[in-house]
Amino acid sequence: MRRGRILAASTAVALAATGLAAAAAGAVPLSGDTTAAQTTTTATSYVVLTDKGADATAVAKALKSGGATVTSVNNAIGLISVTSTASDFAGSAKSIAGVKGVSADHAIGEAGVRAKGKDVVENEAWFDKSRANGTGKKVPPPPPGGDPLDGLLWDMSMIKADQAHAVDKGDNRVTVGVIDTGVQGDHPDLAPHFDKAKSRNFTTDIPAIDGACEYTGCVDPVDVDDNGHGTHVAGTIGAVSNGLGITGVAPDVTLVNVRAGQDSGYFFLAPTVNALTYAGDTGIDVVNMSFYVDPWLYNCQGGAPEDSAAAGVDQDVIIEGMNRALAYAHDHGVTLVAALGNNHEDISKPRHDFSSPDYDNPANDWDNATYERTIDNATCFDLPVEGPFVIGVSALGPSGMKSDYSNYASDLTSGELEVSAPGGWFRDGYGTDTYRTNGNEILSAAPTHVLLAEGLIDKNGNITKQGRDLGVLKQCDDEGSCGYYQWLQGTSMASPHAAGVAALAVSRHGAVDSDPSRGFTLSPDRVKSLLQSTATDHACPEGVVDYTIVGRSAEFNATCNGTPEFNSFYGAGIVNALGVVQ
Repeated sequence: MRRGRILAASTAVALAATGLAAAAAGAVPLSGDTTAAQTTTTATSYVVLTDKGADATAVAKALKSGGATVTSVNNAIGLISVTSTASDFAGSAKSIAGVKGVSADHAIGEAGVRAKGKDVVENEAWFDKSRANGTGKKVPPPPPGGDPLDGLLWDMSMIKADQAHAVDKGDNRVTVGVIDTGVQGDHPDLAPHFDKAKSRNFTTDIPAIDGACEYTGCVDPVDVDDNGHGTHVAGTIGAVSNGLGITGVAPDVTLVNVRAGQDSGYFFLAPTVNALTYAGDTGIDVVNMSFYVDPWLYNCQGGAPEDSAAAGVDQDVIIEGMNRALAYAHDHGVTLVAALGNNHEDISKPRHDFSSPDYDNPANDWDNATYERTIDNATCFDLPVEGPFVIGVSALGPSGMKSDYSNYASDLTSGELEVSAPGGWFRDGYGTDTYRTNGNEILSAAPTHVLLAEGLIDKNGNITKQGRDLGVLKQCDDEGSCGYYQWLQGTSMASPHAAGVAALAVSRHGAVDSDPSRGFTLSPDRVKSLLQSTATDHACPEGVVDYTIVGRSAEFNATCNGTPEFNSFYGAGIVNALGVVQ
């Protein structure tokens, strides 16, 4: 769903890093400069959730009086991040009036990395050795008025974005928040409409998982992405129409980096909550969330049967904290769009989780860190996509078939899946020359320094052989500013297509808000209704879809249920940019 240079199944007790997150509502977010530095900590981190209506500032003062170091106070939802060396901190904190729950983690300095490398779903072409997988073809001509690489964007044709642009390309008063690993703000296809002043970074790099810190205080500037995931997402949403590279779904809207993801791709609770409440407080219209909140793939009320009591408490805090933050953002006018997940399972009927937890591992014993958990769909949730008010998006390949990795949702009344969108499918086109080629994936922007670190370009900016095999592309403007583009796949790539269409909906049908800082505005419920009512209907394929013919195991096989108007693969249909603007 979102793992970049470090493969992490799902970060365990997500709350280790939360103590280092910046505050959101009513606090100053983190910022960094370009002086290289590296910091570590062995203090235990905690997240304290207050009762609804309690004074979080007063609780924080009491925690501080007890010897804890308060690092973040989110007054909007009552979430406090602290560090403490006291062995009895959790028990002491629970005795403070107004405290609902306390969740703890081991020392950050003891955490390990499970496996270095690329995400095996999003970067499938990286691992595939069965055939040369570069596109190997001349770039097709773009549609009229399009950018040079738009002929490669089958995804934009599928959602009729190219046709929609003749009617409306979006309004720059509409803002889309990219809650991700960061955004390369100076990428030439993003810079013209990137709002650096409004962007925020709510994370602190953790050397044990993110590698050596590049900036003072281990805090990256707001226009940096050391992973690549967030920049790719941003390009799909809003790459500008400027005669260079690609055109995004909504090329004239404003992009805002609301960073909650670590360089390594982990998303901890407090940064995510702080990002959501910041989006609500700042008047952001749409946010894209191509991730799940670590460490549990499914957070279960009280924990799964195999979980310890402490793990159950951790999950209760995550569920309550995320639900409050999602509701807060929605109530403040933010349309919430999220990826459905890359676990090739019926998200309405999950039975087992083998990937959690994946961060809480002081012994670095990754063979025994995760364990099988029994999942009850009534009490267990993949967050944020199964949280309140969230528009869930499944992924499709160029053929329009559900991508083999994409989750789906057989319970048509559950609100888990609303729409589908192009997410790419490397193995699409079986029996044709396109099978297992990069062109089946999604092309979007890539950060220069990440490609350099991965050996896909050299120090002179030239694409290497490995980069060519993986289809990395380069475009330069008349001033010599160059942007790079790469192919990825996943529900992480599907979600920003829907977010872009949501931004077009606000642009086309919104009204000028009484608050000048908001520009245009349209209620999230109305945006969701527009996305679903204009989506292109797609009937279920007949019978069991057999993904074994493309080399998958039988567990990938899936059966669709429902009508062409709404079913478990496509939701209400494929998002339709032209339908929305018309």
